[in-house]
Amino acid sequence: MATERVKEILSWYRSDNPGTLANLARLLNHGKLGGTGKLIILPVDQGFEHGPARSFAPNPAGYDPRYHAELAIDSGCNAYAAPLGFIEAVAADYAGEIPLILKVNSHDVLQDEKDPLGAMTASVEDALRLGCVAVGYTIYPGTAERRLLYEQLQALTLDAKEAGLAVVVWSYPRGGALSKAGETGVDVTAYAAQIAAQMGAHIIKVKLSTEHIEQAEAKKVYDKYQVPIGTLADRVRHVVQSAFNGRRIVIFSGGAKKEDAEAVFDEARAIRDGGGFGSIIGRNSFQRPKPEALQLLDTLMKIYRGEIQ
Repeated sequence: MATERVKEILSWYRSDNPGTLANLARLLNHGKLGGTGKLIILPVDQGFEHGPARSFAPNPAGYDPRYHAELAIDSGCNAYAAPLGFIEAVAADYAGEIPLILKVNSHDVLQDEKDPLGAMTASVEDALRLGCVAVGYTIYPGTAERRLLYEQLQALTLDAKEAGLAVVVWSYPRGGALSKAGETGVDVTAYAAQIAAQMGAHIIKVKLSTEHIEQAEAKKVYDKYQVPIGTLADRVRHVVQSAFNGRRIVIFSGGAKKEDAEAVFDEARAIRDGGGFGSIIGRNSFQRPKPEALQLLDTLMKIYRGEIQ
């Protein structure tokens, strides 16, 4: 039976059909955080996005797609997200054991990343064939080709919702008009979350932001209205507020592997205290030996459940 918190979250998506709501419920009710309204998702799209050695050489077990599915299952994650090949490699062997999210666009790093443009590498039909609960798509607000990305996402979202699937949007600001600091500036990150929400995302993935404010016009507003952004929890709260005042699920990426696990835990505390919905954490988990990864993920789940302050 769904908890009151899960029922509340599902009530935010009343325009969706019962199939989509059921798949959202499967995500929210699965794993060690099931029923809490918090999520930890294991994403493993880095082999395509960054290259195999950069992704898996730190822990060579990760070259095998089965390793990641088993890590997600054994740790009690809410879901496992990956591109087509990795999902096809495990969907039959682990059918029904964990909700799957099919990442349907990807890009490589064999050209300049400043204005990236992902390619459609899978489809809603693939997601249905493989038993997935959701599709995932990356947009790059600020990039030169963002119009095409938005139009592709609009078509994908319509098809996914008609098929009863949930939609997860990776919203990563990039582009020649943004400075490197601006890609994670608080104003730009909040803007990215708003765009994803406006595009119809059920779940929004963004990076944790810094205090940097990129846009001059935005800085005037932040200063005039004294928007609190001084702590990481403040910035999480502002980004969640920017996604329909917290009525859309916003989760935060773990980024590159941190050698000190305490830094990962501190970020999770800030996400929790700022009203974030959890983490989508890849390299910080699968680039560690499995026993260490399991311990890290278990601690994160305890932080989100409030068992560790």
